[in-house]
Amino acid sequence: MNTKWLFVAALAGAALVTGCETTPLPPNVERGPNGTIAYDVLVEASAPGARIEANGEYVGNTPVHIKIFGDRDGTFHDFGSYYYVVQAQPLTTNQFQQTRVFQTGHLMSPEDRIPQRIYFEMNQYQPPAPNYAYPPPGPYYYGPPPPYYYGPTFRFYYGPHYYHRRW
Repeated sequence: MNTKWLFVAALAGAALVTGCETTPLPPNVERGPNGTIAYDVLVEASAPGARIEANGEYVGNTPVHIKIFGDRDGTFHDFGSYYYVVQAQPLTTNQFQQTRVFQTGHLMSPEDRIPQRIYFEMNQYQPPAPNYAYPPPGPYYYGPPPPYYYGPTFRFYYGPHYYHRRW
């Protein structure tokens, strides 16, 4: 009788320790680090041959396919950065640098879906992107003190020493 309960307890402990995969993956999906899967994204530009960088690393000239490791629900995975940045460098002087910034969900920030295709219009002006190494600054809770009021005042004198009080 004791061996039966010991066997049941061992099975329950083994089931508790081992994890289970809730959603099965399709058969030809490449697995990545931290339980991610690979997504193939086509990057194109209006000027073929534009230099493409992903998170500051050169990945090729357009048209190019880049591999992005994301979560199973199709969103960007948080590998410790707030943003995933894809940039296209111009080929000629009348073109502009183009940037696409995607949020990764780092520290409870929103996360974006991984697109199937990214297209850059190189002749369209886009303001330069800020440095995305750090998160954008939050609201200022403690600002400078309000300016002092130097307007007219009323003074009331009382007592033998002409002590004055400002109202």
